[in-house]
Amino acid sequence: MSQDQTRDRTFTAAMVQMRTGLMPGPSLAQATKLIRQAAANGADYVQTPEVSNMMQLNRKALFEHLQSEEDDSSLKAYRALAAELKIHLHVGSLALRFSAEKAVNRSFLIGPEGNVLASYDKIHMFDIELPDGESYRESANYQPGETAVISDLPWGRVGLTICYDVRFPALYRALAESGAYFITVPSAFTRKTGEAHWHVLLRARAIETGCFVFAAAQAGTHENKRETYGHSLIIDPWGEILAEGDVEPGIIMARIDPAKVETARGAIPSLQHGRRFGVSDPKAGPDHLHLVRGSA
Repeated sequence: MSQDQTRDRTFTAAMVQMRTGLMPGPSLAQATKLIRQAAANGADYVQTPEVSNMMQLNRKALFEHLQSEEDDSSLKAYRALAAELKIHLHVGSLALRFSAEKAVNRSFLIGPEGNVLASYDKIHMFDIELPDGESYRESANYQPGETAVISDLPWGRVGLTICYDVRFPALYRALAESGAYFITVPSAFTRKTGEAHWHVLLRARAIETGCFVFAAAQAGTHENKRETYGHSLIIDPWGEILAEGDVEPGIIMARIDPAKVETARGAIPSLQHGRRFGVSDPKAGPDHLHLVRGSA
């Protein structure tokens, strides 16, 4: 490939770091201002964090404001904004109505004509109890997804994930083996888990897949009193951090060269070296997800 062809494949990615509120309207206004700023600065691809529309811990309040995908005012506004700005806009996720009893945590990749190119429902639910007493039960309100999603950008294939998914590397391996050059991890990490694990998890996913990782984050103390970690990241396939946010709303940007994927995978072709294996354990219980494609 010539230098001119390689140069043509580069693009600018921007992560929008937010502090989403209780209500969709003000959250949309916050995101829109930052998205416009990113586009004005030359971004071709812009990502917002997980739950960009509202952060409600109270179940009753959450379900009062949930809308279906067809009716959601935030999604309609984001589609119009992408078309106006002629960008690929990745809405990290929206809380939407799935049924009378369940919501869904759904990510949307929107093209520069305002069309939805792909959507993904978060597979892994954040059900945790931290030693300090902080706890979450995402599965109490949200219906988990069951299907990994990969889509196409003009510069390469992109795999969609959300937040807690980052702790399940088999998902990332599957996306990379399906041809992803970029993997997205819009998030709302807690401050405590972020301080301990955010950077190492995201860098590990980039390194082991040879992918760029794009992770827009929620940041700061929200109206519902939840604290999120911030530190939005853009990471290259070698694990180098190209851009990092702080703990305030804003944008980070980096120039992305997809050729770096080929370089990293050429140096360490671990995606080609995966092998099927069993686990020899006389005490083994029922099978769980183990594996990865590879030679027998």
